[in-house]
Amino acid sequence: MHYKHDPKFPEGFFWGASSAAWQVEGATEADGRTPAIIDLNSKTKKPFADNSIAADHYHHYKEDVALMAECGFTSYRFSLAWPRIIPNSDRKVNQAGIDFYNNLINELLKHNITPIVTLYHYDMPVWVEEKCNGWLDRSIVDEFEYYAKVCFENFGDRVKYWLAINEQNMQICYGHWLGVSKGCTDWFRQKWVINHNMNMCSAKAVIACHEMVEGGKIGPVPGMVPIYPETCKPMDQIGAMNAEEFTEKIWNDTNAYGKYSNFLKNYWKNNDIDPGIQPGDEELMLAAKIDYIGVNCYRSNTGKDAPLDAEEQEYLLNKDGVKGNLKFPVVPGQYALTNNPYVETNDWDWEIDPVSLRYTLRYLWDHYQLPMMIMENGFGMHEAKDENGEVHDPERIEFLRENIYQVGLAIEDGVEVIGYNPWSFTDLLSTGNGMAKRYGLVFIDATDEELANAKDASELGMKRIRKDSFYWYSKLIKSNGKDWGKEMLGK
Repeated sequence: MHYKHDPKFPEGFFWGASSAAWQVEGATEADGRTPAIIDLNSKTKKPFADNSIAADHYHHYKEDVALMAECGFTSYRFSLAWPRIIPNSDRKVNQAGIDFYNNLINELLKHNITPIVTLYHYDMPVWVEEKCNGWLDRSIVDEFEYYAKVCFENFGDRVKYWLAINEQNMQICYGHWLGVSKGCTDWFRQKWVINHNMNMCSAKAVIACHEMVEGGKIGPVPGMVPIYPETCKPMDQIGAMNAEEFTEKIWNDTNAYGKYSNFLKNYWKNNDIDPGIQPGDEELMLAAKIDYIGVNCYRSNTGKDAPLDAEEQEYLLNKDGVKGNLKFPVVPGQYALTNNPYVETNDWDWEIDPVSLRYTLRYLWDHYQLPMMIMENGFGMHEAKDENGEVHDPERIEFLRENIYQVGLAIEDGVEVIGYNPWSFTDLLSTGNGMAKRYGLVFIDATDEELANAKDASELGMKRIRKDSFYWYSKLIKSNGKDWGKEMLGK
């Protein structure tokens, strides 16, 4: 990277990190919590551990928040576990779940850390799935609205930044892998019914937040993977545009404008798709005005033309940490993704492309003119302690430095960015790779094998170890982005 100067970050910029309840909390059977569909999904990922223990944040939250404060955090993005708050179909609120999140929020505020809360991060209660056939039945809208209002009522006096549904676009694009497609017999068409039901849930949450939370701000959190054309051939540009449209832009347009685009409506019409829009739905969507956009961005993709006679290829993301096991999707007549020879990749074939974050921020600002806060951006890698019990992660420091530099450049470009919360604070359970794929600034001293064989977390130390990246990030954020650790920049 060529550093022309040190970028400047605005005063009051949020510096923190992120997590998700099902990936970090553990304690899946504690204090009245009932199973979530993601719990069941995580049990299919062997030999990786399931989420029954994870990082055991449920029993270590005070220690974890103290570490956040030590690092200098001014924000922390986390999610609420729906089945911990409303564990059964009788809708009775579980006071123990409310108490846990009240305690966590109060602990954060005691240390001057602003909580940023996601309502839904993949942990639909099993009872909701059974009652509503997952996301397929329209009745889920009422269940979600009730859940959201319980959260706003109990936490809205202290939580002012909210996110509705994490990476809705990814749940639709990769529904088979995330388990969202369960119960579908025609995923090609039914995914748009699921998508519309999600949009209704999101709209209900946005409206309720503005009604119930004084000064409350709420927005979506899309999974952004910007897509560059493979070549300057005109049809490769169309292929890249199609890929962005079908993986990101459809959802961003809907959230920002409160209506479905002509592109999407024509696609439904041309493919005989009924998304299940009912009278009053479009008016509801239009009334749900989002306040900001949460941005998840780790990498980029490269797109190209896919002729009508191309062979269809589903996306297979490397799940084993063996490079070269990635298969790119091909959608005949729309787009194909392909290798980018100009960027390096990590152990899971994910592109290492810090410029993609600047591109994403510029792209979203150009289209929607809404404030943005990065909610996920991080580097997954295999890690272990050395002989001194320390964890050295220079690759993560490099990744964070380069990405944060690009955020600074985007701000200088005129983009309104109000915070940076990388994934993740502690190591936690990866969506498909257990503890093998580590993202944290803080090492959790437990392996997949140990987690899988332990009866409960008390058998394991679950020791927290500050990585080198913890110390580097602490210096950076305490200087509001001025102390880059120049001895490590090669200047």
